[in-house]
Amino acid sequence: MSLSRKRTKELKKLQSQANNLWESQQTLVGEAADIAREASRQLNHYRREQVAPQVQAGYAKSVDYSKQLLSDRVVPAAGAVVGSALSVWDAANDTRLRLADGKGLGKVDSAAYAKKADKYSKDATKKLAAKLALLEPEKKRMGVGGTIAVILGVAAALGVLYAAWQTLRADDELWVADDPLRAPDA
Repeated sequence: MSLSRKRTKELKKLQSQANNLWESQQTLVGEAADIAREASRQLNHYRREQVAPQVQAGYAKSVDYSKQLLSDRVVPAAGAVVGSALSVWDAANDTRLRLADGKGLGKVDSAAYAKKADKYSKDATKKLAAKLALLEPEKKRMGVGGTIAVILGVAAALGVLYAAWQTLRADDELWVADDPLRAPDA
């Protein structure tokens, strides 16, 4: 059973078109891979130049604010509470000693206890501030912001690669040649 010349000519034309399509697809796949590489490179540059510095600056700003709040408000308030408590403790001890000596309750010298409270609160504040200074962590290579930026950069690059793979993958309905560089025979 032989084919007519017309059919043979049509088949050769169809094979030529298939070869042209195959070559254009190979070119397109190569260009898409180049674009994906360039997008990944640009994303890495953007992460390094834009995202990482902003994340680090925001983290440093919040740490500085927390340190300032702690040293300016919390430590003095804690010192005042400790000083007041120690002053009340002294007043109670003095009263206990007077009662034990049989002198009775007597008059309480509130000015002396106020001076003691001020002294105790200043001492407690100094001690708390010194301990707070010792708790300051040492500098690390990369902080939480840098780690988050790296994770976001990797996730974005993976997203780009997945989108390129979905675009360029072969479906079941399409034919795929065994040799990727050779066009299929008709």
